Amino acid sequence: MELKSKKITLDDKYTLEEGRVYITGTQALVRLPIIQRQKDKSQNLNTAAFISGYRGSPLGMYDKSLWTAKKFLKNNDINFESGLNEDLAATAVWGSQQSGLISKSTKDGVFGIWYGKGPGVDRSGDAFKHANSAGTSPQGGVLALLGDDHTAKSSTLAHQSEYAMVDAQIPILNPSNVQELLDYGLIGIALSRYAGVWVSMKCVTATMDSSASVNIDLDRIKINTPEHTLPEEGVHIRWPDDVLGQETRLNKIKIPAVKAFIKANKINQSIWSKGNKNIGIVATGKGYAEVRQALSDLGIDEEYASQIGLHLFKVGMPWPLEESSIIDFCENMNEVLVFEEKRPLVEDQIKEILFNKTNRPKKIIGKRDEDGKELISSIGELTPDFVSEIIAERVTLNYKDENLLKKLRIIKQNEPDTAAVQGIANRTPYFCSGCPHNSSTKVPEGSKAMAGIGCHFMAAWMDRDTDLFTHMGGEGANWIGMSAFVEDSHIFQNIGDGTYTHSGILAIRASVAAKVNITYKILFNDATAMTGGQPAEGVPTPARISHQLYGEGVKRIAVVSDEPEKYGVNANFAEGTTINHRSEIDQVQKELRSWPGVTVMIYDQTCATEKRRRRKRGLMEDPDKRSFINDAVCEGCGDCSKTSNCISIEPLETKFGRKRKVNQSTCNKDFSCVDGFCPSFVTVQGATPRKRKITAASDLPMDIFNKLPKPKEINLDKPFDIVVTGIGGTGVVTIGALIGMASHMENKGVSVLDQVGVAQKGGAVLSHIRVASTPEKIHSVKVGKTSADLILGCDMVVVTTSPVRELMNINSTHSIINDHETPVAGFVLDPDHSFGGKRIRQIIEKSSKETNFINAIKIATAMFGDSIASNMFITGYALQKGFIPVLPESMEEAIKLNNIAVNMNLSAFRWGRMAAYDYKYVEKEAAPFMNNIEIDKDEYGLKEIIKDRKGFLKNYQNKQYSNSYLDFVNKTIKQENKIEKGKEDLSIAVAKYLYKLMAYKDEYEVARLYTNGEFKEKLHKAFEGDLKLKFHVAPPLFSPKDPNTGKLKKITLGSWILPVFKVLSKLKFLRGTILDPFGKTKERKMERFLIEQYKNDLNKILNELNSKNISLAVQIASIPEMIRGYGHVKEENIKKAERKREELLEIWNSKEDGPISAIAAE
Repeated sequence: MELKSKKITLDDKYTLEEGRVYITGTQALVRLPIIQRQKDKSQNLNTAAFISGYRGSPLGMYDKSLWTAKKFLKNNDINFESGLNEDLAATAVWGSQQSGLISKSTKDGVFGIWYGKGPGVDRSGDAFKHANSAGTSPQGGVLALLGDDHTAKSSTLAHQSEYAMVDAQIPILNPSNVQELLDYGLIGIALSRYAGVWVSMKCVTATMDSSASVNIDLDRIKINTPEHTLPEEGVHIRWPDDVLGQETRLNKIKIPAVKAFIKANKINQSIWSKGNKNIGIVATGKGYAEVRQALSDLGIDEEYASQIGLHLFKVGMPWPLEESSIIDFCENMNEVLVFEEKRPLVEDQIKEILFNKTNRPKKIIGKRDEDGKELISSIGELTPDFVSEIIAERVTLNYKDENLLKKLRIIKQNEPDTAAVQGIANRTPYFCSGCPHNSSTKVPEGSKAMAGIGCHFMAAWMDRDTDLFTHMGGEGANWIGMSAFVEDSHIFQNIGDGTYTHSGILAIRASVAAKVNITYKILFNDATAMTGGQPAEGVPTPARISHQLYGEGVKRIAVVSDEPEKYGVNANFAEGTTINHRSEIDQVQKELRSWPGVTVMIYDQTCATEKRRRRKRGLMEDPDKRSFINDAVCEGCGDCSKTSNCISIEPLETKFGRKRKVNQSTCNKDFSCVDGFCPSFVTVQGATPRKRKITAASDLPMDIFNKLPKPKEINLDKPFDIVVTGIGGTGVVTIGALIGMASHMENKGVSVLDQVGVAQKGGAVLSHIRVASTPEKIHSVKVGKTSADLILGCDMVVVTTSPVRELMNINSTHSIINDHETPVAGFVLDPDHSFGGKRIRQIIEKSSKETNFINAIKIATAMFGDSIASNMFITGYALQKGFIPVLPESMEEAIKLNNIAVNMNLSAFRWGRMAAYDYKYVEKEAAPFMNNIEIDKDEYGLKEIIKDRKGFLKNYQNKQYSNSYLDFVNKTIKQENKIEKGKEDLSIAVAKYLYKLMAYKDEYEVARLYTNGEFKEKLHKAFEGDLKLKFHVAPPLFSPKDPNTGKLKKITLGSWILPVFKVLSKLKFLRGTILDPFGKTKERKMERFLIEQYKNDLNKILNELNSKNISLAVQIASIPEMIRGYGHVKEENIKKAERKREELLEIWNSKEDGPISAIAAE
């Protein structure tokens, strides 16, 4: 494979003056004004550019990309001013066309670019209409970028902006790929200059989120001036101007000029026009790309199309639709089939244009067929598979082509099974590890909250009593209309600091004016986190916000922060503002809800993702502190997850049940987990996660590496389709970026579509990667149904979802899967959440031709100290197996070019390749660095359970205590064997749960578990460095009580407590005796009572055991599984367990006819 001879750099996308660059849709829009400025310069025009708008998916990263490219923009006199909101930004862009009207302009012209997502288009309608009626300057022009999220992937509405543009009479361009973002963008600015109108361009998610190799030659687009007469006074902006004159000029002069420009520059054109006119396909935008892919999938090229009478027309500007080209195309056509996403615009215009034509087609169909039945849905988006079926059906109605009929039958027969699978984990978006919203969105008991636009919207699917939402900026205004007619007298309303600045302050003003009882929680996280961490315009601070609100009439304002100490005595807050620690949030909110009228809580804590970014760049202090869980002390109660709501608290399957661990790779050091009521947490200073040192000597030996065989070459006559699955926020999209760049280096055609959206917050992320020998062989950026050649599963949960399974083919899909069971959000809310790993593996195997499972995260974390290295590890594995169509050298060059953790990623990539060749060798190298090794529950049987627990209880108390446990378990085994030889369910339950009750964790036991050597060993296996420990405990005899809840509060003790623990552990012989100082507490008395109660219950059950009631006996014996935790947590769980015990014993004692197991199951 020939590589590009010229050295490629990441700056090429903005600096290269000719040839091809690898670029994302967003980056193409950054490059666009640079090309326009260079074209102007080549024509001796002294122009400048002005860009303004407001971020939002699929244009959520545009402003950030513009800031990143600021030096390239500055060199080309391109001025970017992020808008406070969309309509004010539109007004600012209008102003760029007014230079020279009241003050002499310093430029020949200023071309403007506005951007915003669909809802922002709607709110800017007034500005659009005024500005478009006024017009543009002759050497200026305006391009409005319409961010349309057709599938509501990251939006509260599935949006289509065309009708808003029609209403404002702004022409619309609809590009079908990344290349056309550049081409149509240049055409749009030229049209705006020529006709004096604003011109809009659709920027749909599939185009904006994709990457491709595109041509950036300056002379690629040549503009033809129409042979069309314009009035002497021109069509451009002027002052003074007559309002009705503007209306006349727009409708009578400008719109006809637009159509003349469309015709002269063949923006709409016939692509295939040979053969009989059997069927004419008209398509626009992304719909056109899907049609081309569908035709390719059906084996229809231009020659074949001419044989079957299929013609193809591409609409680049769907409004206003230029008449002559569509009339010529449709004349004498038997049938015209229109493909466009969402509601019909092109179809309706075609029908209007052709209605009175004598040679009009017999049928014009699209959204509905000739019988009025739905044909092409207005819901969602078009896919190549759906389009293929429609085309094949319509063509074969009039032309009996056996080849197409066969393919149509295959399409209908190969419909994949994508029904939702029950009983397995589901990867839903969630707050990031350490997110401030984990704490800020809590509400006091008895209160309710409403959601708003932003990351905190996700509180609506958590245990936060949070429901309903409004559009951006309307937060809380719906309470004005609701409050007088409901029982609740107060509501909490979440609103982000970005939304507050954008327009939300008006909603607060409206609430004050309406005198409703509402508490606004302004979540000040110092970033617009959902769209990439941009700062809010004007850089508001909590102090400034407090003064604004006080001026609006809000008289009770409270600031809550994770570090209130940063506000000294001279902090300049509004009068009466209080400053509280986040641990006091419950009390603060209770007080705020008691005030009449509008109150405000400003919750001040930096976005966790931004903290992570800033710490990596040295812009924020990285605390020398880590949290660690002593799993032997942990009870698996989940209070740490409940308290922190944090996804970095993960399950750990041990011999003694499910415990907890802290994922050191993802932890963002929020430390709210430490507040969970449990003594298993320690914080460690001076600690660095232990890992292999990556040096030339310790890395993969070159003599072994050089023996790796060359991966097999893949035929790219047709696109090779790869789907990467992963978890949002784990760097999985980097895989697509690197494969894309490597393909670009090898002069191949490539497209990469990252389907992220709100999923970037721990949800299911997909990357569609298509590689072909040339760019022309790739049309759609999406992999079609049953077409995936490789599923690269960085997360196996996502692989089982319908959008992925429908792409898999049992005859051709190879699946390479990281089978590490990364916890899902459901575990945070349910400590007993079932992952269903075995079932997940079965589903993947059933859907694939061949499957390789490797625990990439376990190996990568051991070898590199960071789970993110698993991405390159599994990529190297797949490439070596022959399922990624680029050279290893190109991938390594792309990794170097990316310039992020280069040594780690190169090493991970190489070790991944080695794992594909010799997995056991790699496992052996990683083994010494693995910690938190989980048990295989399927191989941990009754004998092992008894052996481990018998030994543990001997150390817990003494041999006599241990033997009493063994005697009771043996009695159970004997009795169960009488019922059914070899059956162990009841024996296993008793072996587990009698032990659980007997090994209750009192002060002696917690002390022993910290000083018996195992904790120290685990700690030093996890970390290296000069470790300094702090313990977070709440001993009942010494801990203070929380005045708000009446519950014990944890205290922090230094490592000096370890010798005390050592002495205390030696006093275990006092346990339960008259001399036991702790044994007289209510908790300890209850624990001893539960042991005797359990034995009494089981003795009764064993005496009455039979084949009909044994299932119920297992349920009763398993009740202690519910009894977990310490203090008040354990007390609540004991109450739940007792209710369950009474319920099951009542069934047991009822001795009703029929199988008691069936009664219990009900």
